Amino acid sequence: MPRWFETRLSGPGDSQPEVGAGVIAKPRELVRVGLPRVLNLWSTHQFWIGLLTALGFDARRIEFSSDTSEEQGREHGKGRGTVDCCYPVKCISGHYGELLAREKRPIDLLLSPMIQTLPSFLGGHVQASLACPRVMAAPENIKAGFLKGGDAFAARHVRHVAPLVTLDEPDLAARQLHAALKEVVAGLTAAEVRRAVQVGLSELEAFNRQMRQASRRLLEDCAREGRPALLVLARPYHMDPGIGHEIEVDLQGHGVPVLWSQYLPLDEDLLQWMYGADIAAGRLKSPFDLSDVWPSSYSANTNEILWGAKFAARMPWVACAVRLSSYECGMDQPTYTPVQRIVEGSGTLFFSFQDLDSTKPAGSVKIRVETIAMYLRTRSRDIIAAKRAAAPPGCPL
Repeated sequence: MPRWFETRLSGPGDSQPEVGAGVIAKPRELVRVGLPRVLNLWSTHQFWIGLLTALGFDARRIEFSSDTSEEQGREHGKGRGTVDCCYPVKCISGHYGELLAREKRPIDLLLSPMIQTLPSFLGGHVQASLACPRVMAAPENIKAGFLKGGDAFAARHVRHVAPLVTLDEPDLAARQLHAALKEVVAGLTAAEVRRAVQVGLSELEAFNRQMRQASRRLLEDCAREGRPALLVLARPYHMDPGIGHEIEVDLQGHGVPVLWSQYLPLDEDLLQWMYGADIAAGRLKSPFDLSDVWPSSYSANTNEILWGAKFAARMPWVACAVRLSSYECGMDQPTYTPVQRIVEGSGTLFFSFQDLDSTKPAGSVKIRVETIAMYLRTRSRDIIAAKRAAAPPGCPL
């Protein structure tokens, strides 16, 4: 696994603070910013690092919370819970509490964005790229648990900022971020926020490109060696060991190369080989068209999971797809059957963990992982051969 939250060092900014009501009375390069490592931060983290460093904050003072765990929740989130049926949202209480409790590296600002829309490689080919409503509203939801019985933020001299951000519209995102951050950051101008947003989006794009290149290299290795790969169809936060229970790590332990649907290769030669015939026949408008399998393409994570299922069905060396979903996820439930049918319709193995919650049933997970590994050992060669026979000639891998 890559170091998802590795930051780059950056020199201090030149801005000098103009202290006013509510403004943090420190130069920006001395302000310590806390970011809870939750939900869509798992796919947008490089944007926030790029944004903050471009605004003059020191990357060494950006503090991410640790992985979700039962210990984190018990120690830092106890008594702070708010009503929500979504387990990944409930977990944020532990992340907030952990960041507030840090004594050796105390934070000054807790930045917890309410991301309304996400930048997506499917942009322009789908109806919208909205985030889950529960996920979007989570920062204000969880904040309420730290205000009952007293203001836990004020008690630790921490400013909580939760801007609503439309990340797929850079100009609007810049206005939203400036309106929220100017209340706590001295001398912040709209122009520098606009520039910082562009830097953040460029950093995110560069990171995503790097990950997609790694995925292509993995598929090239599989094609050269005749090895099967496994594709994880999940939301970004299932990379969190406390949310996804490291199921993909256990599978890697059996020697199975693992891809994530968010970071599949998008090279033109590969997509033309996979989808060119359907585009020429008028069945698809582009390689990113979902209209043949999903008419309600307005949710960013859902769209990418459906597209990943189509990729799994068409890529010969993806011999197996594993679906991860949290317990009673209302956004995921309508997609269970379409995803399974797309994958299995191509002869690709399909397994699902659709009820992940706070409990990791180690025994049953181990048995299911061993079952997946056994099926790959015994059936992958035939699956790859059948999918290659059905695929167009001239694969660029």
